[in-house]
Amino acid sequence: MTKTGNFIREFFRQESFAGLLLMTTALLAILISNSPLRLFYDALLDTPVAIQVGALVIAKPLLLWVNDGLMAIFFFLIGLELKREFLTGELSNPQNIILPAVGAIGGMSVPALFYLFFNQHDPTALKGWAIPTATDIAFVLGILGLLGSRIPASLKIFLTSLAIFDDIGAIVIIALFYTGNISLGALIIVAGAIILLAVLNRYGVVTKSIYIAVGVVMWVAMLKSGVHATLAGVILAFFIPIKDRRNPDKSPLKELEQDLHAVVAFIILPLFAFCNAGIYFGNVSIADVTHPITVGIAAGLFLGKQVGVFGLCWMAIKSGLCRLPEDFGWRQLYGASILCGVGFTMSLFIGSLAFEETGVNLIFDERLGILIGSILSGLLGYLLLKRPRKS
Repeated sequence: MTKTGNFIREFFRQESFAGLLLMTTALLAILISNSPLRLFYDALLDTPVAIQVGALVIAKPLLLWVNDGLMAIFFFLIGLELKREFLTGELSNPQNIILPAVGAIGGMSVPALFYLFFNQHDPTALKGWAIPTATDIAFVLGILGLLGSRIPASLKIFLTSLAIFDDIGAIVIIALFYTGNISLGALIIVAGAIILLAVLNRYGVVTKSIYIAVGVVMWVAMLKSGVHATLAGVILAFFIPIKDRRNPDKSPLKELEQDLHAVVAFIILPLFAFCNAGIYFGNVSIADVTHPITVGIAAGLFLGKQVGVFGLCWMAIKSGLCRLPEDFGWRQLYGASILCGVGFTMSLFIGSLAFEETGVNLIFDERLGILIGSILSGLLGYLLLKRPRKS
């Protein structure tokens, strides 16, 4: 097998294990939240953590350090992957872009419409319109890992590429719609950091620690600015050099990507899932299950994703805009479209942004809808792809 083939196999093996680990930590959080350990779980998430340097103080509960701090590293990795894919990876070929890009557009717009339909008369609930637009590629690849060799590599590449465009959409949504009160002074510091990063990149600086130091300053300033701090990770990634001009065989970007992948996949994302998935079912009622937010999210993920992804891909292929890959058929494309409804990690993240500052306790409704929609999508997608055949 070629080096490229070995790399692809190793990548999906790691991603599949990461998805299974994510499922395990989410389940563990749910079990703890519904056991006598629930009080300790809640106390852990509410533990105040503060860092002070002179007059600068950052004080947040542990949960927000995970969501605002560790997730910035996750978004940094996403940014590195986006840059590499568009410059040297699968998405550097325009022919490989069309089908997953079209699928991502459908997979974000149609679920949002489902959510808006169920919550159109509630201004507070409308803040959560973007929750069902996300796809959790780690979970999806974990499910595909259970199917083994029955799933062609091209289908996994399609889903991964679609998730990349999905991540771009999520980044744009967070930047445009989920920002707080803007601090001009902090934004000036952010702008200065961006200019400095551009200068470093322009003059071929490849020392990674310098970029990281500027990135930390930018993250703190963005945290104080009102723009969500995780976006600092994406911005920083775009300025990391993909090549060392003095040593063409060396890539600072790829080195950072390799260094961070295991940390993000096996520590940060499972920790995020553990901190955010703890739902208490002791007082669940029919009203909770039928709440418009719950129904809107669940319907958006389970129905909206498969209609949007498969529908737009079908139209693009039938119109001649792109082609269906040779080694999988319509049934597998539909199964993959259903799996896109597993929106766990990013949906939880967007949900926390949508409702954390509304003054209304809607977090339970949000997490319940994500859980229902993701479980239904995962189960049906798995069953449909279990005995795949070209059709």
